[in-house]
Amino acid sequence: MRLTTKGRFAVTALLDLAMQRSSGPVKLAEISKRQQISLSYLEQLFTKLRKRNLVDSVRGPGGGYCLAKKMEHVSVADIILAVDEPIDSTQCGGKENCHNDKKCMTHDLWKKLNELIFDHLGSVSLQQLVDEQQMNQDGVIEIMTIRELTTTDQEHAVSSA
Repeated sequence: MRLTTKGRFAVTALLDLAMQRSSGPVKLAEISKRQQISLSYLEQLFTKLRKRNLVDSVRGPGGGYCLAKKMEHVSVADIILAVDEPIDSTQCGGKENCHNDKKCMTHDLWKKLNELIFDHLGSVSLQQLVDEQQMNQDGVIEIMTIRELTTTDQEHAVSSA
């Protein structure tokens, strides 16, 4: 499967938006800065995401974007499809004309792979991605705390000796 930056950036941007949900509407410029994605590219993606009712825009001071649905109701597949990203591993785009206007010998293999990928991406919710990110961040904090404690203990032991 060939997933372009359009699909990857859309998932990344919505995950970023979801991670900021408690602070109210999020400006695209903030997402752009945090994720290092071009602001103009984000504007194009969010236009499509808004048309597919995945995000809402809030105008005026303090405006920005917020999720239009609960995170558990938005799948990665929803996001990718919303930005017109095909989930297709076949050479022919599913038209079955890959070999001299006929279906090639491996067409069914790639078609089945498409189904498996789509099923997987459809089973992963934005909520799951947020939870994973929070666990990863918490884990980093815990490791840093353990390191700090260990370093402090070692320094204390050296100074006591």
